[in-house]
Amino acid sequence: MPVSRSALLWRLLAASLVFAVLWQTHASAEKPPVVAAAASLQLAMRDMAVAFTAKTGRKVEIAFGSSGNFVRQIQQGAPYEMFLSADEEFVDILVEAGLTQGRGDLYALGRLALIIPKNSRLKADGTLSDLRAALSDGRLKRFAIANPKHAPYGRRAAEALRHAALWDEIEERLVFGENVAQAAQFATSGNADGGIIAHALALTPSLSQASTFALIPDDWHTPLRQRMVLLSGAGEATATFYNFVMSPEGRAILDRFGFIVPAEGL
Repeated sequence: MPVSRSALLWRLLAASLVFAVLWQTHASAEKPPVVAAAASLQLAMRDMAVAFTAKTGRKVEIAFGSSGNFVRQIQQGAPYEMFLSADEEFVDILVEAGLTQGRGDLYALGRLALIIPKNSRLKADGTLSDLRAALSDGRLKRFAIANPKHAPYGRRAAEALRHAALWDEIEERLVFGENVAQAAQFATSGNADGGIIAHALALTPSLSQASTFALIPDDWHTPLRQRMVLLSGAGEATATFYNFVMSPEGRAILDRFGFIVPAEGL
């Protein structure tokens, strides 16, 4: 029996809808997983993702921000599959909430650095002696750190300033970055006279050309124990990336960007 024109059109429409559904399913399956990473990891994780793709042919997308903000987003259902925190206490919050696959691994120890733009009248002095003098003689107008409310490097910067007995005097001159990367931008772009940021960011080509830095003693603040974890629902591709970060190749990348790589098994 001949097929009517209307029936043929309906069949074509149905076939088109089926094709669209299949294509969307395929596209979703091929979409790279999204990894949430602390802002201090910007350069290291970009290199990590490139090296991972070169070795495996797979891709991951990296989102950067403050660890505290990522915790809130994950608690609210954000579709991240892996979280690299700048402070392991944020991972512990997610573990206790049942949102992870295990407790994860310590992947790095971070360091603080005092960074000063090259046109500043301040000096890059890790003991903060010149910072103290600049507060007294009027050279220091604004000083940048990450927001201590949700950025681990901001919390540790505040601890270091308190250790040096500078917090009360400098607090009213602080400019807070949403994360440590934004604090680094403030510290070197003319919005502040300097700042305390992640050592890993101070090593980046753009900042090292425009500024000088000095490491702050690591016993002036609580250790920056940086932990990562697979989140609930993470797929096999993300687990492969997780293992790559912990591999000798991944650890070498972290070391190259100024992180202290802990002994395996910690």
